[in-house]
Amino acid sequence: MRALADALQSIAVTLWVGGMWTIGFIVAPLLFSRLGDRLLAGAFAGKLFTIVAWIGIGCALYLILLRLVRFGAGCFRQGIVWVTLLMLALLLAGGFGVQAILESLRAQALPKEVMESVFRDRFMTWHGVASVLYVVQCLLGLFLVVLHGRGR
Repeated sequence: MRALADALQSIAVTLWVGGMWTIGFIVAPLLFSRLGDRLLAGAFAGKLFTIVAWIGIGCALYLILLRLVRFGAGCFRQGIVWVTLLMLALLLAGGFGVQAILESLRAQALPKEVMESVFRDRFMTWHGVASVLYVVQCLLGLFLVVLHGRGR
């Protein structure tokens, strides 16, 4: 049973971090460079980021619960748990906090597109915040991969 839990842990780290890197640094830029319609590219990218966020929530919960079951409260002395918790916190802040603000700005801009409205500057600012949160998450993902590889 322990071997299965360890295998699932490896899969969770790979799926979460690999998904973030793939969508954020390969797929989304490719959509914007290849599709002629930036609104369509943004809609596709947004859906993909949402999927990766839900995958991340599931993977983070598994990683944390596995450590809690194995090590009890002692798991909070492990770097891997703190990196996972920080990544989860950033994911939740970006995915449910900042994204809600962006959606609100889009709705307020109707019938215009947000980038053609008076909300453009606020949207760009909050989009920048979301991007920074995502990049920090991706960097923390690098630490998560390394710590997982070391078994810590």
